[in-house]
Amino acid sequence: MPPQVLGRLALNRALLARQHLLRRAALPAGDRRPGQVLAMVEQLAGLQAQAPFPPYFGLWSRLDGFRPGDLAELILDRRAVRLALMRGTIHLVSARDCLTMRPLLQPVLDRGFQAGFAKQLGGIDQAQLAAAGRALVEETPRTFSDLGALLARQWPGRPPTALAHGVRTLVPLVQVPPRAVWGKAGQARHTSAEAWLSARLDAGAGLDWLVRRYLAAFGPATVADVQAWSGLTRLSEVIERLRPALRTFRGENGRELFDLPDAPRPQPDTPAPVRLVAEFDNLVLSHQDRSRVISDEHRKRLFTRNGIFPGTVLVAGFAAGIWRLSQSADTATVLVELFGPVADTDRENIIREAKRMLTFAAPAAQSPDIRFADPT
Repeated sequence: MPPQVLGRLALNRALLARQHLLRRAALPAGDRRPGQVLAMVEQLAGLQAQAPFPPYFGLWSRLDGFRPGDLAELILDRRAVRLALMRGTIHLVSARDCLTMRPLLQPVLDRGFQAGFAKQLGGIDQAQLAAAGRALVEETPRTFSDLGALLARQWPGRPPTALAHGVRTLVPLVQVPPRAVWGKAGQARHTSAEAWLSARLDAGAGLDWLVRRYLAAFGPATVADVQAWSGLTRLSEVIERLRPALRTFRGENGRELFDLPDAPRPQPDTPAPVRLVAEFDNLVLSHQDRSRVISDEHRKRLFTRNGIFPGTVLVAGFAAGIWRLSQSADTATVLVELFGPVADTDRENIIREAKRMLTFAAPAAQSPDIRFADPT
């Protein structure tokens, strides 16, 4: 019997269900609340965190009643951390996932370093560099600038930036508070994951575990999709090993899709509410073929010259525009730029979501505002 074909709508609704963007999860009161927030971070296999605060908006869009302090508490208590992981980019993950994911993704960090800085550090003993860097950041958390300057004393004539990135590749560096604590400001200062979490890295779960985690958050997916999310290569071997325990499908393009047997796959006609998705959100970054959530034409509009990946407006499950939040001392404005016309009811729902966001992000603003910059 040939595999079932999953169309674009079916893939879209499966993705939104796993990302809790069809229906927000409810947060309990009391002692169980932090655990539920951390469980969502793990369900999403981490949140992209190239900037300090997008993860707060990512959780706000998925958790009913989420407050900034819910995540800030986890960061301050060292139950959630920010470090370079998938694709070599900064992600916010649970402490448990940090210790397991980081060694599995070492090849991604190695490849990025080879492409960017390896030639500048030719001849340096990597074990010696790692030991020197680890000692410095474990003595006190340091910025990359300070770390590079101190390392350059030991390796004069070598670029400090390259030395610091060499340590970042060789040593799992986490960014410490007050960086990424809501309402606080601070430079990105780093120490080792082992020192911060008082635990050792453990890759024992293996790549099978990592692929399963991806499928739980983003499936059904092709091998190329898993590789696009992780930055790893040659994952077809892992998928083949897992094949007996997976469901297989076909996309409209004929490509083979893999999924966990019991993962949610709603009907394609399941209603999808308007959502404002965070900047840098993995929803639109974690597939090689992103047509399940955004068209190729609209995807080009998400990549800006300054590297800022804007928030996304979902209408009927698909990206229909972008949003930006700007704040000053007593004002806060959500600016929505739609890719094209939308129905009046959708526009009203966008306004409703933007109001929710202003209440979440700027409750004290005296002049909250919502503006549209519709295409002409």
